Amino acid sequence: MKVKIGLVQQKCTANVEQNIEKTINNIRYVAAKGANIVCLQELFASLYFCDVEDYKNFELAETIPGNTTAIFSALAKELGIVIVASLFEKRTQGLYHNTAVVIDADGTLLGKYRKMHIPDDPGYYEKFYFTPGDLGYKVFKTTFGTIGVLICWDQWYPEASRITALKGAEILFYPTAIGWAKTQDEATNTEQYNAWQTIQRSHCIANGVHCVSVNRTGEEGDMQFWGGSFVSNPFGTVLHQSPHMEEDNAIVEIDLSLTNHYRTHWPFLRDRRVDSYREITERFIEGE
Repeated sequence: MKVKIGLVQQKCTANVEQNIEKTINNIRYVAAKGANIVCLQELFASLYFCDVEDYKNFELAETIPGNTTAIFSALAKELGIVIVASLFEKRTQGLYHNTAVVIDADGTLLGKYRKMHIPDDPGYYEKFYFTPGDLGYKVFKTTFGTIGVLICWDQWYPEASRITALKGAEILFYPTAIGWAKTQDEATNTEQYNAWQTIQRSHCIANGVHCVSVNRTGEEGDMQFWGGSFVSNPFGTVLHQSPHMEEDNAIVEIDLSLTNHYRTHWPFLRDRRVDSYREITERFIEGE
């Protein structure tokens, strides 16, 4: 089965309404080009507010379902597409999550995934805002295939992609917001981007699935978000890579039958020694 993936990589402003309107226009653009599943970048409706710890930013949060999911459900139904959208979820007073929703081609809200791994680094103070996810790793059976959604910092953890793939995901989607500090040199920038892409391509290879990573671009505060959204096939081949500094609405056709092909010829799942992995649940293993 062949599926066309739409990637929406864009710059954001402080105006939420303008960001949403811009996103809608970009979704319409890739849908008109034939996209079946459209993935948006992490927290597309606003600036990446986690660069500071500011209580006012909690006002950006919304309920799920809520106004934005209603807008995108109607849009998905109108266009006959699946939409993967990243939102700042207000679960209740004082409890917030970094959450992705999956909306099917008939407008049905299939469910949500709450980001499991929450970073806390200079410029990425997400622990101030987000409670770690409590829904586990999720898959969603859409009109155009079974997909798994993970979010940004989840990208670096092979356990997350493995479990999601074992649950049946044919494609891993990663809405993302990651960038370079403006003070960094070019060699450091290159090394960081290459590591980011390589770890995700390795998830494709280990699990025999496609990967779609959609990152924001543009300057925000002291950060240059590095764009570079990409799609990889189940053996790590990059099928598309967006530019770093520019917006990009891309269409990439993928062939879901390649999962069976690569898993048959490279049977990593067959040869897993699940009986020997108990120690993976330990935080650290002291020397014996």
